[in-house]
Amino acid sequence: MKQTKLTTVLIVAIAFGFMFLSGIPGVEAKKVVIKCAHNGNAAHPYQKGYEKFKEIIEARSNGEVEVQIFPNAQLGSEEEVNQMIKMGTVAVNTASTGGLADFVPEIELFNLPFIFRDLDHFYKVVDGPVGKRIGKSIEDRLNCVFLGWWYSGIRNAWNNKVVIKSPADLKGLKIRTMGSPIFVDTWNALGAQATPMAFGELYTGLQQGVVDGAECDMVDLWVEKFYEVTKYVSFTKHMFLANVLIMSKKHYDKFSPGIQTAIWEAAEAAKMAERKALEDMTNSLQSQLEGKGLEFYNVDQKPFMDGVKGVYEKNAEKVGGMELVEIVQNQ
Repeated sequence: MKQTKLTTVLIVAIAFGFMFLSGIPGVEAKKVVIKCAHNGNAAHPYQKGYEKFKEIIEARSNGEVEVQIFPNAQLGSEEEVNQMIKMGTVAVNTASTGGLADFVPEIELFNLPFIFRDLDHFYKVVDGPVGKRIGKSIEDRLNCVFLGWWYSGIRNAWNNKVVIKSPADLKGLKIRTMGSPIFVDTWNALGAQATPMAFGELYTGLQQGVVDGAECDMVDLWVEKFYEVTKYVSFTKHMFLANVLIMSKKHYDKFSPGIQTAIWEAAEAAKMAERKALEDMTNSLQSQLEGKGLEFYNVDQKPFMDGVKGVYEKNAEKVGGMELVEIVQNQ
């Protein structure tokens, strides 16, 4: 009996000692790690956004939280990491509307070709009521916290076979797309052979002739070195691609209210840092890409816009109805 009481006293004393030591300066408590994923490389503006996110959270948490950034799809493809967010095995992801289409069909509203007039219109929509409505759907479908919309550039068509000046020039070309049904419908409607493929496989796919080209923004052409495996870029400007910053709700709910507030502050700052980095980088890249051998061509958008009218008719109900489409177009 005495032995049992002595053991109990010792356990309590040791536990109290650890509690006491944890409050002493210089005695470091175990950090909570937030793992953040993206599929760009370390030179991509996504990295800039995450670096700002890391800076603010680590400062606001007084060392309680460590943010680790995993670029280059190190934790998995976009779609795989979205599933990990849902399961709670990864904390944070930045996911494109294309990569989220299988989880949140209504997000395809933003994937409709030519739905945005310009960058100001894009920001007005995603930061407004429609963007918040879709953000709520993302939360519901992925069991996550929606932290804001990032910007992933103006997308153009490119390939290594022919100059694309009209939809007729796309006939027979194998064009890589994201897995979004609307992406696939769009390029098939324009006469190409839409070929869904993970972004990380695209460079090799071009080398091996699995695809002839793709569509992306200027930043991806540069940071992924696609200029090494393609030639002709046409300014179709068919899409302003949106990305979302999301956090697993299982992770978010573990934090104190103070850390949760820091997460929101960091997310807002990260959004602005990422957008500015992408805009600045885009504006400086054409001459550099021309220096790498790429050729750029302006196009008349009207034939391309006419060619995708059926994509709207086919998909309007899935994305919330033609009325919602018109609300976006008229903002």
